Amino acid sequence: MRYYFYALIVFILDQVSKWFIMKRIPLGEERPVLGDFFIITSHRNRGAAFGILQNQRWFFIVITLVVVIGILWYIRRTIREGKTLLSFALSLLLGGAIGNFIDRALFGEVVDFLQFTFDFSLFGKAIYYVYPIFNLADSAIVIGVILIFLDSLLAWRKEKKGAAHEHKSDLV
Repeated sequence: MRYYFYALIVFILDQVSKWFIMKRIPLGEERPVLGDFFIITSHRNRGAAFGILQNQRWFFIVITLVVVIGILWYIRRTIREGKTLLSFALSLLLGGAIGNFIDRALFGEVVDFLQFTFDFSLFGKAIYYVYPIFNLADSAIVIGVILIFLDSLLAWRKEKKGAAHEHKSDLV
């Protein structure tokens, strides 16, 4: 049950932050937080990550419903199996997916506002890159995917150690 609570926390933080941006910062306005590196920018996205597939609202609604149903099924399974890291990762995905789903379903677009600009020199070469604007739901989804990858690596390593141990005992 706690994993659904984690998803609810992600969802609430995402929705409250988006509401605050919509009510307090006019569309297109930028507010520096850490100089030019981190800026709060009121932005709307009618597409997916990085602005791809613009104006495909119903496609995203259907896909998100399928994904959410899949996550709900899988999270129940991982909880029963005692897979805490994977269950937590799925709760982040669930909260983020529902947060962006609500935006698309209600408004036809997602509220984005976190903008990072990378401007530095690396080995004498100037680097300037403005990362696509995103929101807390996107952050939760990315962290969830990273944790799923980490869980997979840890499970693979555990299996590999178990297989090596079994092979040694077969030799004795």
